[in-house]
Amino acid sequence: MTAAAAPPYTITPGILDLVEQIGEAIGQAEAAGLGLDLQLRREARVRTVHGSVAIEGNALSEEQVSAILDGKRVVGPPKDVQEVGNANAAYDLAGDWTPASEDDLLAAHRALMTELAGTPGRYRTAAVGVIGPDGVHHIGPPAYRVPGLMADLLGWLRGTEEHPLIASSVFHYEFEFIHPFEDGNGRLGRLWQTLILSRWKPMFAHVPVESVVQARQPEYYTAIEESSRQGGSTPFIRFMLGAILAAVRQATPQETPQVTPQVKRLLELVNGEMSRREVLDALGLRDRKWLRQGYLGPALQAGLIEMTRPEAPRAKDQRYRLTPAGRRVRG
Repeated sequence: MTAAAAPPYTITPGILDLVEQIGEAIGQAEAAGLGLDLQLRREARVRTVHGSVAIEGNALSEEQVSAILDGKRVVGPPKDVQEVGNANAAYDLAGDWTPASEDDLLAAHRALMTELAGTPGRYRTAAVGVIGPDGVHHIGPPAYRVPGLMADLLGWLRGTEEHPLIASSVFHYEFEFIHPFEDGNGRLGRLWQTLILSRWKPMFAHVPVESVVQARQPEYYTAIEESSRQGGSTPFIRFMLGAILAAVRQATPQETPQVTPQVKRLLELVNGEMSRREVLDALGLRDRKWLRQGYLGPALQAGLIEMTRPEAPRAKDQRYRLTPAGRRVRG
C-alpha cells in the first residue's frame, strides 16, 4: 500500500444495503434518545469493556466488570482486573483523540496496555503471529515495515471520502493485518473503529459494538481470515456492518414490552450467563419443550435475553444472559 493508495476492498450491493439499514437504525436511535439516559450509557460502557476484554480471553463476568468500573475490589486474576481498568480508562480518554493521529494511536495503546505489555505505546520490533487452537491464523508483515504501513494507513484515513461506516471497517481490518504492536492489537483496532464512528455520530460512544462482536467471535475471526485470503477487506466490512447494525438496534431505547408471567419469572432468575440446563433447574421445570416455548422463545423474541453464541443456536456450550432491556424490565 503506497502513501496515496486506498487499501483493497469492493463495495458490494450487500454492503450498500447494510449501510442503508444502519442509517435507518441510527435515525430511530436518535429519535429514541440513545445516549441521553445516563443509566443506559453506563450499561453500554460495561458491555463495551466486557466485550473488548472477553474476546481476548478475559474471564471476568459483566457483573465483575461493572463492579470494577464502580471502584470496587473484585476477586479475580490480577491481569484480568488490570485489563478491565485499562480498557475503561482508554474509553474515558477517547474523546480527546483524533482518529488519524499517530501520536494519539500510540497514546491509546499505552492506555490499554500499561502493565500488560513490555513496550506499551511503541510499535513492535519483532515478528508477530496470530495463533489459534487450530494453528497459525496470520503472520504480520516484517517489523521494519510497520512504521511505513501505519503512516500509509493513517494517511489514507485522514484523506478518504469513504463513508465512515466503511472507512472505519477498512481501517479496522488493515490495522489487524499489519498487527503493529506486540500485543493489544485486537482491542485497539476495535476501540479505534468506535472512535472513528463516534467522530461521525457521537451516539456511537454509547453503542456497545464490542459486545456484539464478542457474541459473534467465531464469525469475527472467520471474516478476518477470509479477507486475508481474498486480499481485500470486503468480507470483514460485511461482518462489521452486520455487527454495527445489531448493536445499534440493541442499544436503542424501547418502550417497556408487555411480558408474560413466565418471561417475568425467567428474567428474575437469570444470573450472569446460564446454560439451558441451569435455566431449567432454576425454574424448577422438567419439560425442555415448555422451557423453549413458554420462556426462552418469547424472551429472545422480545430482546430481553440473548444467546452468547447466536451464530450457533444449538451449540452445546450455548448460554443465555439478560440484555440491557431485560435488566430494565427486571428492575
